Amino acid sequence: MKRTFPRNSALAVALTILAALVCALPAVAADQKANASADIEPAAITALDNMGKYLRTLKAIQIEAAIQREEVLDNGLKVQFAEVATLLARKPDRIRVVVLSDRKERHFLFDGKLFTLWAPRVNYYATVPAPPTIGEVADALQEKFGIEMPLVDLYRWGDDAGSAAGITAAVDVGPSKIGSADCEQYALRQEGIDWQIWIQQGEFPLPHKVVITTTTDEARPQYQATYTWNLAPTITDADFTFDPPTDAQRILLKEIAPEADASTKEK
Repeated sequence: MKRTFPRNSALAVALTILAALVCALPAVAADQKANASADIEPAAITALDNMGKYLRTLKAIQIEAAIQREEVLDNGLKVQFAEVATLLARKPDRIRVVVLSDRKERHFLFDGKLFTLWAPRVNYYATVPAPPTIGEVADALQEKFGIEMPLVDLYRWGDDAGSAAGITAAVDVGPSKIGSADCEQYALRQEGIDWQIWIQQGEFPLPHKVVITTTTDEARPQYQATYTWNLAPTITDADFTFDPPTDAQRILLKEIAPEADASTKEK
């Protein structure tokens, strides 16, 4: 048995946290003015703000994420797992995400009308009608089927309203190189989480690395993702269309049961 990172997808954890944070930066800045703290360096908050504004200008992107995540066994031993996730997307209505690891391979495709989830190793796929935009598809999958589309929150960073859980510390650590990118490293703290982000310096403030440490677990498991960006990918509609193999088996996605309302629960 193991204690896992506190959501179904560690990648989604990281991106959702950061997406919500970037959305809520104006509120965070206001809180800073009202309650100035020596633990929060304004330069760190400004860097996140600039990154979010830039990411929202991108129309077509390709991202590769090299991911390492830790899970904690009941006896306290930590085990590490690795996977690679790639995203190809074009706003507002085309996205493909592929996740590869020792344990699984998953393909997520949205062609503007249909969403398909394909598991090549078992050769099963499911296709459902989808709403018209990437963000709406991601929300519908989560709400209706409990499916989290990896990396999608990174692509729509700051597109919708969100709120930060509350930054209690933010520090500009200094310059650092991630691959060939000259970055600035920042360390931040929120309730239950210490995290770091490396943002590219200059006019293209892309996030190149994220490290998140869960502080509510004494083993302090970590999640780490390093991103490689292509801001001018070659894209065609065929990239998002699923053509099932002749021997593939189509299955149905199981809808999650809606939560009972308060009056039903009381009975």
